[in-house]
Amino acid sequence: MKQQQDYIRDISEIRSMMERSTKFLSLSGWAGIMAGIYALAGAYIAYAVFDFSPRKVVYNPLGRMHINKDFVGLMLVAAAVLLLAIGTAWFFSNQKAKKKNEKLWNATSKRLMINMGVPLVAGGLFVLILAAKGLIGLVAPATLIFYGLSLYIASRYTYEDVKILGLVQVMLGLIAAVYIGYGLLFWAIGFGAGHIIYGIYIHYKYER
Repeated sequence: MKQQQDYIRDISEIRSMMERSTKFLSLSGWAGIMAGIYALAGAYIAYAVFDFSPRKVVYNPLGRMHINKDFVGLMLVAAAVLLLAIGTAWFFSNQKAKKKNEKLWNATSKRLMINMGVPLVAGGLFVLILAAKGLIGLVAPATLIFYGLSLYIASRYTYEDVKILGLVQVMLGLIAAVYIGYGLLFWAIGFGAGHIIYGIYIHYKYER
């Protein structure tokens, strides 16, 4: 009986080692929570401070729009949200990796970043094209869809639960493409509430 238990324990340890070598498990739930808070704050600033609403610019070609201080401010807010989310994700993931005596930047994390990077870069370029053509109302749907696709791909290299968040983002992006005037709201739901809920779930499932 004891020998059988030893075999089961050994198999479990081998399985755990194989999972650590093939999957990036240093993602932090707190990083997701903070990214969601940053996104909600950014959406609020865009709406309350700069009075931005996709409904007002859906059919306005960019050539007819004035690149004023409000537009520049919106770009700075978006950049700040992105940088804060990336920096926070790196900080918490690095802390988690140190606790496990693992390196944050390894072969698995490289594969994760490369595979996530393809749809993210493609999406970023597509968003720039949309902006250049004045199709500002489609920016929020596009960012949600491409980000969701990147998460779906990333689920192969990290927690399987990420796939669900990716599908939710894609679904919200498609709905936002139908109701273009509410793009900022769907963006806040996806990047804000979606990340917070996901972060709490990951924290209680894997980190407690």
